[in-house]
Amino acid sequence: MQSTLEKRAIKNIDFNIDLAQSFGIYKNNSEFELLDYASSVNISCGFHAGDPLTIKNALLKAKEKNVVVGAHIGFDDIQGFGYRDMDLTDDEIEAVVIYQVGALMSFAKTFNMEIEHVRPHGAMYKRCSSDFAFACAVAKAVQKCSKWLIYYGAAGEITEKTGELINIPVAQEVCLEKMYNVDGTVNTVAKDNENTEVEIQRLKHLLATSQVSNIEGGKTIVTADTIHFTNRLSNSLELIKQAHDVITPVPVNYKNACLSGWVE
Repeated sequence: MQSTLEKRAIKNIDFNIDLAQSFGIYKNNSEFELLDYASSVNISCGFHAGDPLTIKNALLKAKEKNVVVGAHIGFDDIQGFGYRDMDLTDDEIEAVVIYQVGALMSFAKTFNMEIEHVRPHGAMYKRCSSDFAFACAVAKAVQKCSKWLIYYGAAGEITEKTGELINIPVAQEVCLEKMYNVDGTVNTVAKDNENTEVEIQRLKHLLATSQVSNIEGGKTIVTADTIHFTNRLSNSLELIKQAHDVITPVPVNYKNACLSGWVE
């Protein structure tokens, strides 16, 4: 699939970050440091993280900064922060997805806000990037919540085909700290890069050519609609600051409007 893509410049791209990654006494206030430089946020829905008050505060912060809001869904695994895989039936997948997305949609409406996308977290994200049937089950459940929601997934053939089969808008995501396999999938063995200069060079090359560095020392062409910035790295804040200096991010819906000709 990757060989069919064309080398091209990227003019508009989204920066997404995670919010509400706290629960009770376990706080994560550093996530708000990245908010000024993002164009969309993924808010935890109470399964892998996010208690009601934390979710409320994240929604209000996002509204204050006028950024796009999405649901950050995961497995019901507070202790493992959603990084442990779970084998679920299609009915179970549908239930856990609709429960989480529905909760955030209702919460957001109390503040006259709408959510625009859904991004899986942790083990669910990883499973969606490698298991086509699982990704389709998640996407189907997202679509039942609203046909307008955008499904965020790892860049590559599985996310693309999921969008085509389920007929759901997708946003293919890349991460500047990750190394990629030749086929454009994330190499889960390679250590995350925390060198800001190297990561910014990766960003510039991605924007100029739609290419990411692969583990064999070459470049692989990918579709990139959004870049995920984690706050778990030592250089997370500096990276998103410098990335924002390179290109001003825009939400995925705005990017799609530009491509359609509605916005110039």
